Amino acid sequence: MSPVPYVEGLLTADQVADTARAIAAMQEPCGAVPWTTGEHVDIWNHVEAAMALLVGGEVEAAERAYAWVPTMQREDGSWPMKIVADTVEDARGESNMSAYFAVGLWHHWLVRRDIEFVRTYWPSVRAGLDFVVSLQAEWGGIAWTPVDDFCLLTGSSSIYHSLRAGVALAELLDEPQPEWELAGGRLGHAVREHQDLFADKSTYSMDWYYPVLGGALRGTAAFDRLADRWEDFVVPGLGIHCVDTNPWVTGAETCELAMALDAIGDHERALALVRDMQHLREHDGRYWTGWVYDTGRTDEPSDVYWPHEHTTYTAAAVVLAVDALGETHGHATPGSGIMRGTSLAPHFDEIALECGCESVRSQLQD
Repeated sequence: MSPVPYVEGLLTADQVADTARAIAAMQEPCGAVPWTTGEHVDIWNHVEAAMALLVGGEVEAAERAYAWVPTMQREDGSWPMKIVADTVEDARGESNMSAYFAVGLWHHWLVRRDIEFVRTYWPSVRAGLDFVVSLQAEWGGIAWTPVDDFCLLTGSSSIYHSLRAGVALAELLDEPQPEWELAGGRLGHAVREHQDLFADKSTYSMDWYYPVLGGALRGTAAFDRLADRWEDFVVPGLGIHCVDTNPWVTGAETCELAMALDAIGDHERALALVRDMQHLREHDGRYWTGWVYDTGRTDEPSDVYWPHEHTTYTAAAVVLAVDALGETHGHATPGSGIMRGTSLAPHFDEIALECGCESVRSQLQD
């Protein structure tokens, strides 16, 4: 097993391990990792927690988490949106959640190099991505669910990342999935060129940075996008807003933005963001979800943790951000590039080009 990552002057390996143990402490006996104790489980955040458990040295807990995932998958390849105490609370099949197991399985391969583990869970990944690509709109976006047919920019950006992980797994197992590559080419183009066709969630920071984090935007386009609304979302010394209208910074979004910056080579600002959000850390490695800072108003609370809970997804984002930054500033695991996409299948731009997309052709020629 790889040593636990650390970043000099930020978090030690022991502190990262403490955070992984804090996630494991909230894991349910069945293997599920809820948002927080007694809360619901969704597959995306559950897989993210499993990745962090693996990075933090909690291998047995991570693999129990992965073993639980197929138990909740339906015949159409989807997973329910919300699960509470192993019981379905919201049965809708959400596309982004149904795609993300591919990222988790590829990450496990990078860290553990266990081909039998990959073979065990590949059928579940394959069924999930087949479900996801079946929801692709004519213009390239992926519908949120089969019954809510609008497309979300954040979710579709993450699905782009998942499709690249899925194709990497397919190549590893010599089971080509050309339909995923075609879907990925169309999806990447939609994220870059047709953002106006996605549902408007522009008040949320995730819609701002996820096209970069998911890998569809790179180079100058990525830097320009992050520069465009930096002052709307980033609160120096505290982290970033979840929603641009609220004086509330959240740890998970802050760490995800840090990983997006790391993916485009902006390591110093990435490091600063992860450092800024450490005010959410408890001595035992747990993390509060967010902080409402002083607004100067008397009609609303300020300088308080809100919600008053420690969340596994916040802790997981911290662990993965430290691993990403560890390559430059400390020590990292072999899975540290999972968000940079350096180990994934190549970007799908050439596939979109071959399909005759003129705007992609122009972008590549530029």
